[in-house]
Amino acid sequence: MTTIIDGKALATKLQGEIAEKTVRLKEETGVVPGLVVIVVGDNPASKIYVRNKERSAIAAGFRSEVRQLPENISQDELLEVIEHYNQDSLWHGILVQLPLPKHIDADAVLLAIDPTKDVDGFHPLNMGRLWAGNPIMVPSTPAGIMEMFKEYGIDLEGKRAVVIGRSNIVGKPMAQLLLAKNATVTLTHSRTHHLPKIAKRADILVVAIGRAKFVTADFVKEGAVVIDVGMNRDENGKLCGDVDFDSVAPLASHITPVPGGVGPMTVTMLMEQTYEAAVRTLKK
Repeated sequence: MTTIIDGKALATKLQGEIAEKTVRLKEETGVVPGLVVIVVGDNPASKIYVRNKERSAIAAGFRSEVRQLPENISQDELLEVIEHYNQDSLWHGILVQLPLPKHIDADAVLLAIDPTKDVDGFHPLNMGRLWAGNPIMVPSTPAGIMEMFKEYGIDLEGKRAVVIGRSNIVGKPMAQLLLAKNATVTLTHSRTHHLPKIAKRADILVVAIGRAKFVTADFVKEGAVVIDVGMNRDENGKLCGDVDFDSVAPLASHITPVPGGVGPMTVTMLMEQTYEAAVRTLKK
């Protein structure tokens, strides 16, 4: 019997817990977690993501700001805005919404964010700490997937895990988080030879390759846990993941749907890391 991992329900539960912790933090210390999202230009897809983050921050009781900047802002001007929030102690999390306009170097922007406020976990220092086994800020999507494993009692120790996709946002940090839980990890990608054969050996299969319904039944062994990170549109315009849910679900012991799986957990972990960043300021 296949278990559908309900990311939406888990996210609701965890966001409720974050809101409760925030109330206690404010009452006991006067500190209110603050999250600023910096948006450059007018990307329609970004608007949806930003609105979800803002709503979640407000629901958690955070101080929340969306700083909207013009498309033609210079890189130096953007770096000045970031530095303003780096220096302002009211803000514990700084997030620059990607993608950025072509004239702005995204790497330079990510590098400019104070690593202690980098709640996306993309700063090279935070990436390095993750790979060294001493993480503080972790990319939100892999962090959310780890919470799913915990909630559903999925034991990772000694298991064979295959990650399809090698991005800095999902694939690479996901591999390291699995490794830290003593899974044996294979990191693959679109150019991996014999990919279905490799994937079919996995006890844990995490798919983040960005191709609609790429993973079909011939990638999945019976009883595997399948995590679908993808967010695509099929030939009919319907939202779908990187996994062909209908063919794969009967084989899997656990599987995430799209929508309602990994997506809600990404925003939730962003809120959790903002809260934790606020708490750490009390220890300085």
